[in-house]
Amino acid sequence: MPSGEYDPDAAEARWQRRWVENETFAYPEAQADSDTAFAIDTPPPTVSGNLHWGHVYGSILQDIVARFHRMNGSDVLFPFGYDDNGIASERLAERELGIRHQDFERREFQRKCREVCREYETDFTEKMQGVGLSIDWTNTYRTISPEVQRISQLSFIDLYEKDREYRQEAPAIWCPECETAISQVETEDDERDSHFHDIAFEVVEADPERSDYDADSPDEFTISTTRPELLPACVAVFVHPDDEENEALVGTHARIPIFGQEVPILEDERVDMETGSGIVMCCTFGDQTDIEWYQAHDLPLRVAIDESGHLTEEAGPYEGMHSSEAREAIVSDLEDEGALLDRRAITHTVNVHERCGVGVEFLVTEQWYVEVLDKIDEYLEAGRKMEWFPEKMFTRYQHWVEGLQWDWCISRQRSSGIPFPVWYCAECDAEVIADKTDLPVDPLSDNPPVDVCPECGHDEFIPEDDVLDTWATSSLTPLINAGWDWDADAGEFTMDRPEIYPMDVRPQGHDIISFWLFHTVIKCYEHTGEVPFESTMINGMVLDENREKMSKSKGNVVEPDTVMDQFPVDAARFWAAGSAIGDDLPYQEKGLRAGEKLIRKLWNASKLVESLAPDPYPDEPDDLEELDRWLLAEIDREIERLTTRLENREFSKARDGLRTFFWGTFCDDYLEIAKQREDASAEYTLRTAHRRFVKLFAPFLAHVSEEIWHAEYAAGADGEAAESVHLSEWPEPLGLSADHDAGELAMAVVGALRKYKSAEQLPLNAPLEVVEVYGNVSGFEDDITGVMHVEDLRMYPDAEAPVETVTTGIDLAYATVGPKYGDTIADIEAGIAEGDYELVDDELHVAGVELAPDEFEIETERQYRGEGTLLDADDAVVIVRSDGE
Repeated sequence: MPSGEYDPDAAEARWQRRWVENETFAYPEAQADSDTAFAIDTPPPTVSGNLHWGHVYGSILQDIVARFHRMNGSDVLFPFGYDDNGIASERLAERELGIRHQDFERREFQRKCREVCREYETDFTEKMQGVGLSIDWTNTYRTISPEVQRISQLSFIDLYEKDREYRQEAPAIWCPECETAISQVETEDDERDSHFHDIAFEVVEADPERSDYDADSPDEFTISTTRPELLPACVAVFVHPDDEENEALVGTHARIPIFGQEVPILEDERVDMETGSGIVMCCTFGDQTDIEWYQAHDLPLRVAIDESGHLTEEAGPYEGMHSSEAREAIVSDLEDEGALLDRRAITHTVNVHERCGVGVEFLVTEQWYVEVLDKIDEYLEAGRKMEWFPEKMFTRYQHWVEGLQWDWCISRQRSSGIPFPVWYCAECDAEVIADKTDLPVDPLSDNPPVDVCPECGHDEFIPEDDVLDTWATSSLTPLINAGWDWDADAGEFTMDRPEIYPMDVRPQGHDIISFWLFHTVIKCYEHTGEVPFESTMINGMVLDENREKMSKSKGNVVEPDTVMDQFPVDAARFWAAGSAIGDDLPYQEKGLRAGEKLIRKLWNASKLVESLAPDPYPDEPDDLEELDRWLLAEIDREIERLTTRLENREFSKARDGLRTFFWGTFCDDYLEIAKQREDASAEYTLRTAHRRFVKLFAPFLAHVSEEIWHAEYAAGADGEAAESVHLSEWPEPLGLSADHDAGELAMAVVGALRKYKSAEQLPLNAPLEVVEVYGNVSGFEDDITGVMHVEDLRMYPDAEAPVETVTTGIDLAYATVGPKYGDTIADIEAGIAEGDYELVDDELHVAGVELAPDEFEIETERQYRGEGTLLDADDAVVIVRSDGE
């Protein structure tokens, strides 16, 4: 071992460079065995900014899984990718360069966008490597690369040929800020301040000759709305069939205030009678219900808001105003006309675009869709076939799938993205799809695969200028990593790495279950007929120390660079492993400091082991001492616990259990004993245990474990040699048998005697004349006497210890007792203080009341009235005395 303290700054940077330069974690170039291949479907981060703690946290958990399975004999594919096409990257380029994508020809803007993304990706890669991830950097992909563009366009064509896609002019969810259609998954609910407006609508006299004429129909009614700017788009008014109070309105017409159009008043069960006046207007379109009414009742279309959120000519004098500006102007004019009856402030839920936070609109546009709603049950069953870590996260998936209302809109009206491989006949609008062998293509610059339309023979074509939704590409990551492609000679889809598909684990945050996970299930299931991964591993989010979501606006964001400047990377890895999978994890420096202490403990313990057992690979003695056998058997138990916990992704339990065992049993107890010994059994045990601990800590403390391994064990002996601890074999149990309980008790006795000598300021080699142990330490007598220099050890495994347990106090649960007994509390306290109480069947009878077991707690201690000193040794009673006592 190197002399001096461990230098994490130097060691971590050195190993990070060596791992990358030596391609230590590269997946085999030749096709691996399907029985040993283990593939992680790592999430490609969106190129929209800098590395944040969410990336660090999630990536470390993935890395622990990768290192663990690699040491367990798997050929691990741990790839990395960048999602660098779509709205996020486009907005990044616009922000960085101070430009708008609309001001450039698409190909030119895409070039600028990729230049910006590449700068961010280079910096991002360096920082991810600085976290010490065992990623195979030779398997890095970008979703805008030609190779991935080909796979994405192949996906589109395959689904098109399977009749799973369609183009349709219909109401679509629209973001007026990004000026593009978006899918349901890209929306979220947000609480916003708004106003309810009570507006008077005039009833137009119905035709008395009509069968539904009602002479008792009122002259006026009220509608409550948060969006008066939609009045010019109103095409109908609806009343619930069970609404007796307003049923007379049905069959009449209403005149829309200010704008004057007359619309029918109809009935429909979808009306919410509890909101506002119970009468609602249908505008094309304000929400999903408006769309349903439009379709179900064959209503006319009035588009009052355009793609940029401004009012159209349907709005008359308000044309050209932004919807927010028009709202105030219309409200003012309603008030002047006497039609505004009331305006009151409210807070309500608004559907917004998750990327920009702007409220969505619903516009009739022509878009491409993947058919989803007809296979809800199949996609649910596909989700059930995966193993979920934690299991509770399947419920989120289930709720999302069951709540779907739209097919998946995959077209975007943006400049950055993967083009649709489609042209349209200028005469008959027939769709012409690119040949698979020609991909990738860009219809704006490439010619269609035919000279004339196969439907009508026309020779002019219009290229599709929309691009694919970025999720339509990132949902293909299992197929991207497997090398999915079209084999023209064989006439079928093939994979370069079929052994990794389905992939073994999909790690990701719980916030994108509906985004990435669900869309991946759809795409891969439709292309291959298989679920794309065997299991999911869903991590939570990183919160601040007060358990609040990190936000730049709140000023509580923790920058990874700042943390890494202050703490070792391995300390951050220790912190990240403290999470219960699926739960959010608060960033707390005490967790990082605990990691630092463990790094030092492992380093210093390693130096002590080297001084006590200089030979890193001593021969196994013919007979192990019982204590040594016990320790190695206990490590076997810990290996089995740790292995099971890591297989179940129980990171926190795995980390804490290993740390406690290493620090307490090995360092505090066994090493203190070993310092008093000089024998072959101890040396063999020290080295065997230490090698195993270095391996067990490797997935968590990747750098210091590597540093110790190379200093002590990389030279190898008896098959132990490995260029990296991370390529060594995960420890298997040795299969030694030992008396677990007796060994634990013996260690407790030694620990108690050591503390006794320290308290009495006695040297560790000071003799103890008589030690009595009331408990079974059979087989470990020599260890106790030899290490603690006990002259006369007397063991009483079956005898009753000469001690008694006495009550030293009673603590009241004041949170319960106080409100319940009020003024009687003083009498209860006095009775306890004077000993005037009685314990009856777990109840405390005092001051005339009977307290239940959860209303008090008894404090006890063991007392010894004989000669000598009673020591606390867990379940054993230990008494130290001189021979004359």
